[in-house]
Amino acid sequence: MTKTTVLGMPSVRTPPTRSGLSYHIRTFGCQMNEHDSERISGLLAADGMVPIETPDQADVIVLNTCTIRENADNKLYGYLGSLRALKNRNPGLKILVGGCSAQKDGNLVMERAPWVDVVFGTHNVHRVVDLIDQADEWGPVTEIWEETSAAEDFPSYLPTQRQTAHSAWVTIAIGCDNSCTFCIVPAVRGREISRRVGDVVGEVRALAAEGVTEVTLLGQNVNSYGRDLELNGRRPVFADLLRQVGSVEGIRRVRYTSPHPKDFREDVAVAMAETAAVCEQLHLPLQSGSDRILAAMHRGYNSERFLRRLGMARDIVPSLSVSTDIIVGFPGETEKDFAATLSVVAEARFDQAFTFQFSPRSGTVAADMDGRLPKELVQERFDRLVELQTAISLERNQAMVGSVQEVLVEGPSKKDPTMTTARTRGNKPVHAAGNFVPGTYLDFEITGASPHHLRGKVTS
Repeated sequence: MTKTTVLGMPSVRTPPTRSGLSYHIRTFGCQMNEHDSERISGLLAADGMVPIETPDQADVIVLNTCTIRENADNKLYGYLGSLRALKNRNPGLKILVGGCSAQKDGNLVMERAPWVDVVFGTHNVHRVVDLIDQADEWGPVTEIWEETSAAEDFPSYLPTQRQTAHSAWVTIAIGCDNSCTFCIVPAVRGREISRRVGDVVGEVRALAAEGVTEVTLLGQNVNSYGRDLELNGRRPVFADLLRQVGSVEGIRRVRYTSPHPKDFREDVAVAMAETAAVCEQLHLPLQSGSDRILAAMHRGYNSERFLRRLGMARDIVPSLSVSTDIIVGFPGETEKDFAATLSVVAEARFDQAFTFQFSPRSGTVAADMDGRLPKELVQERFDRLVELQTAISLERNQAMVGSVQEVLVEGPSKKDPTMTTARTRGNKPVHAAGNFVPGTYLDFEITGASPHHLRGKVTS
């Protein structure tokens, strides 16, 4: 089910001028990109257009891109190549490329794919309708602004067309002030800007009034939220925001992503424990278990500090489910460094780990570092890490068998329509026989487990 929310002044024409035309959006990348795509969809819908599932019959195709790893760029240009035939058959088709790759590459996108009509960056989402107008009148256009500088430019001020009626993303900050040597995000998203507390809470209240019961707060580093704001003579902190959002009537689940281990504090864990709506879920990116590699990454913590903060969070928040990110094969990584990562993973016992092989990104410090490892060695280490984490994930999921968990129904399973997919407060997917209404809350008895999901049956 699609739901549209409009906050602030939408950047569209009245009356809409493209009524009846169709659009297709393909999103690459993270939750921030997913949220931006919802805003783009909302703007196009507000201009009279209708979404379609496939690009073949679309009048407008939007690619919202990611550039966190090299294969993300490869996927983009490969997909653009497949769209060339559509453009040849339908010269009136408008192809737009936005997001992080567009912000990073600018005119290079059109140089490599001259059949593209519009290239727009991460700070130009609100201009998408105007840019299509420009392309109609003047031909291909590239518009990359340096940086968002005002709260009014936040994507959450734009119309939104969500894919579910019961869950929503809410942006609390954009940009990043960290300097991780492997990460391109600060270059494509800009400096960190926090959204005002009242604006965030106001959006959540509006969503709750529409029937949304679950919100996920988004920021590149949510722990540093509010450092650029002042509220009654003091700076608001993320723990304050969690409590306020969690107290909004009608909101039953609050999640957030992503915190940074160097900034994760006890006050946030306490707010999680004391605010009933905040889920017992934490995504805490480790990246490496080697102190030497962590220093080379400019992460701002060592393995002992990471484990100490993870232990603090688990002590304060009962039944906490923890996921992480880990990079294998960072330049100069030795077998000793990798062994340290395995040791930390074994001690941390994450519920889930998103594991990646190092990918150099042009414009980052790490891209020019010496000590690049052979692909075969990185793959061998990667496989060993996945094997260890898979065993840990299975053990942690098996420990839940026999328990009763509150779940939020997402809808039919993508693999088996006779099954329902739901999600626990710890963000673990549960599959159960039968069909239940998306957005409803049920109690499931957990009857089985695999490394990546649970099986259950309804008890109420």
